[in-house]
Amino acid sequence: MRLDKLLANVGIYGSRKDVKKILKKGKVMVNGARVKAGSIHVDPEVDEIDVNGELVTYREFIYLMLNKPPGYISATEDDIHETVIDLLAEPLQYSKPFPVGRLDKDTEGLLLLTNDGKLAHRLLSPKQGIEKEYYAKVRGVVDDKDVNSFQNGVLLDDGYMTKEAQLHILSQDEISEVKVTITEGKFHQVKRMFQAVGKEVVYLKRIRMGEIILDSSLSLGDYRELTNQEMAYCKSLFLSNK
Repeated sequence: MRLDKLLANVGIYGSRKDVKKILKKGKVMVNGARVKAGSIHVDPEVDEIDVNGELVTYREFIYLMLNKPPGYISATEDDIHETVIDLLAEPLQYSKPFPVGRLDKDTEGLLLLTNDGKLAHRLLSPKQGIEKEYYAKVRGVVDDKDVNSFQNGVLLDDGYMTKEAQLHILSQDEISEVKVTITEGKFHQVKRMFQAVGKEVVYLKRIRMGEIILDSSLSLGDYRELTNQEMAYCKSLFLSNK
């Protein structure tokens, strides 16, 4: 990997342009030798690189759990709206993470961010059938008929028949509280499923994706790196025959 790219990806040294300035000033050492050319190739697993006397720790991939707040779109950039990437500290943004799947602009909750394309593909692959669980508030009394409808699959407005979904009723009132588990990720799927049974979702929050559960200590807009246990689950997806 090029030295300037590595330093830029680390994040704390700024953009590629900023890194070139640091190199030009002779502040970068590789294996004890001062280096000013960002074009040289280095191996972060073998070469010792330091900037201003501090050893550089390089990670190729980052894995983050975000408690997405409403008002942000699940994208890396947008000319009009703020994106979930805007919530991250600048050094992390240099690693170019992207959201794994998407949550609607007004939907809250669990969103994974990474720059590991292979893992993202595994998590989103329909073949994996990974469960996505949501907590929702629904206008209208949700009843056993709705539970059965979800279990059998719901016909959406575009003619698509969803796969079976689990609907668990928490409370029944003018605004019912429920949990919904699906294994797909169609556009506005949970909202459209309730619309198909004559009800309206007024609040939606994703609380689980596979074995990764939203950390209750994360306030809206906060994020953290995945734990070793969560990473072990992610790695297990590559052992699947699906």
